[in-house]
Amino acid sequence: MKKIIGIAFATVTLVCCQADINSNQYGTSSVGRAASASHCSVISVRQVQVKSDNNAGMLAGAILGGVGGYAIGSGKTAHNLGAAGGALLGGYAGDKAQGALSSQTGYEYVVRLDNGQVMTLTQGSDVLLSPGQQCMILLGNPARLIAY
Repeated sequence: MKKIIGIAFATVTLVCCQADINSNQYGTSSVGRAASASHCSVISVRQVQVKSDNNAGMLAGAILGGVGGYAIGSGKTAHNLGAAGGALLGGYAGDKAQGALSSQTGYEYVVRLDNGQVMTLTQGSDVLLSPGQQCMILLGNPARLIAY
């Protein structure tokens, strides 16, 4: 039982860690890859909250809650009801915990490219660009907006 709870806790910890969305953070898979870039200017900026959109916290919470709930009471019916209730409560708690742990502040930019096209891009809050500022949009994976 302790081993299962330990595995579930480790799973929750690993999957609920937030990804770094800042423009100065690169993954190793991005290194050495070319991306097209275009001159642009910032039209508007607004602060946004970025939250994880996976269900890993809910799943891990449901597993942990189901295992914990199964240990309640004695007899087959009590175990089954405890497991079902624990899974529901654990899933709800896991989803809320993941939302709170993975929430980050970012900025949504609306930019106008030199060819007149308007695009939007959301990225982390490590660099704040201002309306009217000249910049470059790097169209890679992920795309980035950097000062020019």
